[in-house]
Amino acid sequence: MRGMRAGWSWFFLLVWVSVSGAQERGQLPQPVDWLEAGLMKGFPPAKESLVTKANWLNYPQLTWSLQHARELFPTRNVPRGGKPWEFPVALCSLESIPFKDEHGKDTTFGRFLKDTYTDSVLVLHEGRVVYERYFNQMTPRTPHMLFSVSKSIVGLLAATLVREGVLDERAPVSKYVPELESTALGDATIRDLLDMRVGVKFSEVYTDPRSDIVAYVLAAEWVPTPPGYTGPKDLYSMIKGLTQRERPHGEAFGYKSVVSDVLAWAMKKATGKSLAQMVSERLWSRMGAEEDGFYLLDPIGTEVAMGGFNATLRDLGRLGQLMLNKGEVGGRQLIPREVVEEIMAGGDREAFARAGMTTRPGWSYKDQWWVTHNENGAFMAMGVYGQRLYVDPKARMVIAKLGSHPVASNAFTDLVHMKAFQALAKELSH
Repeated sequence: MRGMRAGWSWFFLLVWVSVSGAQERGQLPQPVDWLEAGLMKGFPPAKESLVTKANWLNYPQLTWSLQHARELFPTRNVPRGGKPWEFPVALCSLESIPFKDEHGKDTTFGRFLKDTYTDSVLVLHEGRVVYERYFNQMTPRTPHMLFSVSKSIVGLLAATLVREGVLDERAPVSKYVPELESTALGDATIRDLLDMRVGVKFSEVYTDPRSDIVAYVLAAEWVPTPPGYTGPKDLYSMIKGLTQRERPHGEAFGYKSVVSDVLAWAMKKATGKSLAQMVSERLWSRMGAEEDGFYLLDPIGTEVAMGGFNATLRDLGRLGQLMLNKGEVGGRQLIPREVVEEIMAGGDREAFARAGMTTRPGWSYKDQWWVTHNENGAFMAMGVYGQRLYVDPKARMVIAKLGSHPVASNAFTDLVHMKAFQALAKELSH
């Protein structure tokens, strides 16, 4: 694994690391609109305005790329079906709702949206649309990269397959994927995968060129491979190269994106269906999605399970309302009620605490969902650069929020998001 990075594309990496490092130190650029910034301007686009695989994760280029992923990468469609699930509309102004940010300073929800580089936001309360705003050229029909919100979709379906007996949560993944028997993943159980308690050695530091996530994005061809590159050229090959472990499986929570791809691999083997097909058949075609979704693919046509799903804001909100309804839509139980209740109850908080996530104290991780264990029992799906789906059972509230934040890590804005969401919950619960 280490040797494969020797030929890493330094022209890309140095920009990514230096920009991310500066931003995490607080030197953030002013929010820009991709159209006003002149991105992809002209026919053909001028060289200085191009968004490519070499710069799509840089700011401001990501303000365009997160809404146009299909123009950069191969994809697989996730068809919708039937009549869209419509919500009553009772819009109200939420911009002036005050709260104190993570530094104790007075701010408002409207200011928070700007400060966190929001592309769109939808707030549902008691099954009604109470707030919906679009920025940065987004519209209700614009698909947006969800990044690791994709993990929660994988986890939800995998937990359903466990409930149905298609997957045995106690079985090692090698039972379903024999190709992994000799790797550090082979004896991890399906439950270990679901709750990210896998001891495989896999580092995920976005600003470290030696991190394993670098090997991942190269194998997925999310960035250009440099001349002479001899590493894995697809995700399955990369996964089969993970032969080292740092601790026993099941011992502690450790956030490792590759685990979601391993789980999806087992799901495909057990069902004989692609991930896109499963998501369409079990969710998108049945929950009243308004638009098709789609997955980014690696070079051999494998869905990027850990972060490659794209959907519209409203359809993300529909998924959140489905979770708030404990898997039920229009009298039909799409996801077993018990699966959603187990997610809401959360996972092992002691195992989670061992990960040392200081911006998520007292949380847990269950079936690839983040569980806050706050007084409202809120849980959520999250993706880098500002993607969030927040479900608050006590307030009967769902918040879907998409963004193009210059800093990849959501830990950078964890605290202010929680304060903003809790302020909304308090206001709407009056």
